[in-house]
Amino acid sequence: MQEPPLIQKRTHEQLVNTLVKSFFQGLLIIGPFAITIWIIWYIVSSIDNIIPSVSERMYPGITFIIVILSTTLIGYLGNKFIIGRVVVDSFDYLLEHTPGIKFIYTSLKDVMTSFVGDKKKFNQPVLIKTTENPAIWRIGFLTQSDLSSVGFPNYVSVYLPHSYAVSGWVVFVLATNIVVLENVSAAQAMKFAVSGGVAGFHSDDNVFKAPE
Repeated sequence: MQEPPLIQKRTHEQLVNTLVKSFFQGLLIIGPFAITIWIIWYIVSSIDNIIPSVSERMYPGITFIIVILSTTLIGYLGNKFIIGRVVVDSFDYLLEHTPGIKFIYTSLKDVMTSFVGDKKKFNQPVLIKTTENPAIWRIGFLTQSDLSSVGFPNYVSVYLPHSYAVSGWVVFVLATNIVVLENVSAAQAMKFAVSGGVAGFHSDDNVFKAPE
C-alpha cells in the first residue's frame, strides 16, 4: 500500500533535515582539526621556504626543526650564561641606539615582550565600565597603572582586544571605572575576549558575574 503524499513529503523533509544537521555537525568536528593542521603546516612550510635547499635535500620540516632548536638554544644561553647575556645585551644596545633601526626594533621588542617573557604586560585582566546607564562592561588588560607623567592623574591605560581578531584598542580611563578580575587568569580572559564570550572563563562553570 502506497503512503499518502503528505507522509512522503514529511519523511523526505525529515531525511533532508537529518542530512543537513549531520553535515554541519561534521563541520564542527572536522573544522577545528583541519584548520589547526593547515595553520601548523603553513607555518612549517613558510619557515622551510627560508632555506628551501636544506628541506629538499633532507626532508620537509628540517628547516623548521633547526629554527626551533636554534631559537631555544639562543634563549637558553642568553638566559643562563653570563657570556650569552653579555652578547645579547650588546646586540640589544646596538640596535636600540642605531638611528632608523631603533624605532623598528624597540617597537617589535615591546610588542613581543608584552605577550611573552618575564616582562609581559597583558597579565592583569580587568573589567572597564564603558557606559553608566545601562551599565556596560568590557573585558581588557591593565597595561599602565599610573598616567600622571602624561597629565592624566588617577587614570590608567587598558588594552581592549577585539573578538575574532588580533587587533584592539588602548584607552585611558579613570581607575575607579575598572574592576580587577581576581579569579580569572590572563589566558582565560584573553580567550574569553577573543572568542566573543563563547569560551567561558572556567570551562563550563558559569562563575562570571558583572559588578553591581
